[in-house]
Amino acid sequence: MTETDFIAGLPKAELHLHIEGSLEPELMFQLAQRNAVAIPYASVEEVRAAYDFSNLQDFLDIYYAGADVLRVRQDFHDLAMAYFTRAAADGVLHAELMFDPQTHTDRGIAFEEVIEGLLSAMTAAEAQFGMTSQLILSFLRHLSEEAAFATLEAAEPWLDRVTAVGLDSSEVGHPPEKFARVFAAARAKGLKITAHAGEEGPPAYVHEALDLLHVDRIDHGNRALEDDALVARLAAEGMTLTVCPLSNLKLCVVDDLANHPLDRMLALGIKATVNSDDPAYFGGYVADNYRAVAEARGLSRGDLVTLARNSFIGSFLPPEAIAANLAKLDAYAAAHG
Repeated sequence: MTETDFIAGLPKAELHLHIEGSLEPELMFQLAQRNAVAIPYASVEEVRAAYDFSNLQDFLDIYYAGADVLRVRQDFHDLAMAYFTRAAADGVLHAELMFDPQTHTDRGIAFEEVIEGLLSAMTAAEAQFGMTSQLILSFLRHLSEEAAFATLEAAEPWLDRVTAVGLDSSEVGHPPEKFARVFAAARAKGLKITAHAGEEGPPAYVHEALDLLHVDRIDHGNRALEDDALVARLAAEGMTLTVCPLSNLKLCVVDDLANHPLDRMLALGIKATVNSDDPAYFGGYVADNYRAVAEARGLSRGDLVTLARNSFIGSFLPPEAIAANLAKLDAYAAAHG
């Protein structure tokens, strides 16, 4: 079995996936036509050329422009099903989808249209692929905490179908402490907590995510490695980091995957995982990320199994579902390791 086949078949969970970031140019054009939405690109090739960005803000600019073609629940259903189809081919047994309601409600799209489209796709993916999934409602950190509170209130009728809240968008200048009250409110409602921290922001943002937001998981977390005490704490607390190698390369968090710290994280005892972040924009889905970083860093099959194991352990699934997925992983590793 080749390494490519091994990675594709490796049972895994994906914990850091922005569903709006899986909007491929072809689907963007299809939805623009279906909804009669003008977009600033004349061809799929022009869109792909626009993906030649080098920082988070340039990426976010095109990300929000692309999201404008998403108008009705069928669009969100189609978007999510396109992702689930790719994820199933990549060996994903469980996916935790981040979605950004404010990206849509701020342009007049009803919250109901967004979430009902995603939920219908999640039901279809379980029926078609046997894949479980959960929703993470992400607040946009460049907006106010008051706007985040309004979003949490709008989500109230669906909170029994939302597993967690997250924090994304422009990191620098928007520290986790800005959202401490709304995250406390979300936790009081029984929601899990995750937040982007330490991607472009400093290690201090990771400390704040831990101490002020009381996160269950850290998204990215690369810059935590600059703080030895923080690294020791993350390892001691068993905190999962949802690492996104191709995203890190595309946004210049690392200059070369040969210098990616993923295996260093594992060696330091951190529960690192591999994820695709915004795969349509960053050059690959989850198996592509596994393959790219494995080749660049010389990861062994044992390392890959550890990363997959961490993805299940770090998921928000109930313990019995985690155990069932780990059993599938162990059987696969025993047969192909």
